[in-house]
Amino acid sequence: MTITQLYYVLAVAENQNFTKAAEKCFVTQPTLSMQIQKLEDELDVLIFDRSKKPIELTEVGKKIVNQAKNIVNESYRIQDIVDQQKGYIGGEFRLGIIPTIMPTLLPMFLKSFIKKYPKVKLKIEELSTEEIITRINEGHLDAAIAATPLSNENIKERVLYFEPFVAYVPKTHRLHVEKKIKVSDLDIQDMLLLEDGHCFRDGVINLCKALKDLNNEQFQLESGSIETLIKLSDEGLGMTLLPYLHTLELSDKKKESLHLFHDPSPAREVSIIYHKSELKMQIIEALQEVISGIIRGAITFQNVEIISPLRNKI
Repeated sequence: MTITQLYYVLAVAENQNFTKAAEKCFVTQPTLSMQIQKLEDELDVLIFDRSKKPIELTEVGKKIVNQAKNIVNESYRIQDIVDQQKGYIGGEFRLGIIPTIMPTLLPMFLKSFIKKYPKVKLKIEELSTEEIITRINEGHLDAAIAATPLSNENIKERVLYFEPFVAYVPKTHRLHVEKKIKVSDLDIQDMLLLEDGHCFRDGVINLCKALKDLNNEQFQLESGSIETLIKLSDEGLGMTLLPYLHTLELSDKKKESLHLFHDPSPAREVSIIYHKSELKMQIIEALQEVISGIIRGAITFQNVEIISPLRNKI
């Protein structure tokens, strides 16, 4: 039994196809098939049911795949140990970032990070929290930046910063006359929200401690764009809440519609998250150091209350 064989098994289990798995592993399909067949012969079991289309794992195959993930991850740790011993910070690093953080945070730290750590090859994807958790668990992401806490036993979290919620209230809205607003002033029924699937949406719902009644809505909005919410708010269709970093680049005219909350300001906790196996920790720590250093000068709020990003946890 070899680690390479286990790696091939994981590829087939994921792609449910020998040809696609071989392409992902950069080997020929006969080579991959032969190695898996050798492993099955050695164990005297069938890992895959080849009669099914697409290919499926047998019951014992499912157990083998679960163990194979652990073994392959642990094999990667050997290179990690060597890299840390040499003080080497480099190589490919796959980073996921949720959509409500990507456009504001990435431009703040990316240039500084790649200048400080030129040997790290970042592969960055914009993904939902749900997609991030799946990809981290499957070993397709090394880390991600997301709203926390997530309360996932397989994932570890390192807090980067706390980002307050800011109300965007148009001049026609009842709350526009208030210098600062209270959480109790919010009415979910006149709140413009991001589309379902965004954890910032769930955070706003948790903050308001209510679900929106769509039956009485004149229109239903499904948008993943905070900029769209701002434009609709300017048209008098409701107010919205923004993450603080999104407010920094607004025009002076639009900033007139911004309203802070009374202390403690509701906020989201933003963390770098990674698998509990703790691979590539030297790069994770480097990211944490660079981002925390840059963000310290951008967000000065002290008295905040963290709002859960988990749905229905209110």
